[in-house]
Amino acid sequence: MSFSVPSIDISAYLNGGSEDSKQAVAQLADSACREVGFVQVHGHGIGDDVIAGLAGAMDEFFADKTVDEKSEFRTPPGINRGYAPPKSEATSLSLGVEPANKMNDFFEAFNIGLDRSYYPDVELPEDDYQENVWPSETFREPVLRYFHAVREVASVLMDVFEDALGLPDGYFAAKSHAATGTMRMNNYALTPGLEVTLDGDLRGMGEHTDYGVVTLLWADQVKGLQVLGTDGNWHDVSPDDGALLVNLGDITARLTNDKWMSTLHRVKPPVVDGTIQRRRSVAYFHSFDWDAVVSPLPQCVDAGEEALYEPITVHDHLHAKLQGSRAGVSNTSAVRESSRVRASL
Repeated sequence: MSFSVPSIDISAYLNGGSEDSKQAVAQLADSACREVGFVQVHGHGIGDDVIAGLAGAMDEFFADKTVDEKSEFRTPPGINRGYAPPKSEATSLSLGVEPANKMNDFFEAFNIGLDRSYYPDVELPEDDYQENVWPSETFREPVLRYFHAVREVASVLMDVFEDALGLPDGYFAAKSHAATGTMRMNNYALTPGLEVTLDGDLRGMGEHTDYGVVTLLWADQVKGLQVLGTDGNWHDVSPDDGALLVNLGDITARLTNDKWMSTLHRVKPPVVDGTIQRRRSVAYFHSFDWDAVVSPLPQCVDAGEEALYEPITVHDHLHAKLQGSRAGVSNTSAVRESSRVRASL
């Protein structure tokens, strides 16, 4: 069975396209979300200069700073902000899949996100809207420029998804008065002084599904990202020229009773001549309000079919996932996803 990631152009939603053109986009999105769970998104409107600024800021931090300098911005596992060094996480634990060496994901990362200052008129818990840390203004400015741009694209995708699912306008906005969102900048490269065994089991990022509503990914066109297809095999995926790779998260799978797929994926860093070829990626994880309750939509539960998920708040769902990947506490509630991972290994 061949595997490919479908492409859609969302410019009709950005540029005031006709209802017919929008409906055509929504239908393509529906098919992609049902059949693959990943999509190449074109026409997103983020300029090349914005992406170049983001990439330059990442190089400034990951490539130009020493291990000690980067570690000044490390935060505890309970704080989903700042720097995470290599081998400090195990993403597969978010599904309850135990790796051979507990915290062994090879990537290093820097996280920012929406904090309470974005919603000054709303009383919000700090745990869900944590303060950002910034290494420098030359890092902060281009990163925030991209962050605001990709948030706008996420908002447009919510409109596409409403149309694709036949939901009324504003359905998702009602769950997003104070939307939660985190952006993770990932770097896959050998860190000087870090001892790593270059073997076939090396994990760039372990098998996982994303936790939120939808993920928007900018990435280098370097091999490494792999997606688990419905054929049970892992397939290499890289972004098209100029495209964002977009995939669904667990919350959307819950809403659609698994009609739309939160697809399993992982990163296997390519080893070339005994070294890892550097790969950069930036994932924006869009989600709803911290206290929004998520359960299957009635129209997504067919006659004679049972709801696959109990209602859960965004906070409780994300907390269980992050306890796995960042704090090493295996998530025991992801039974279906973990069984799919084990069957593929």
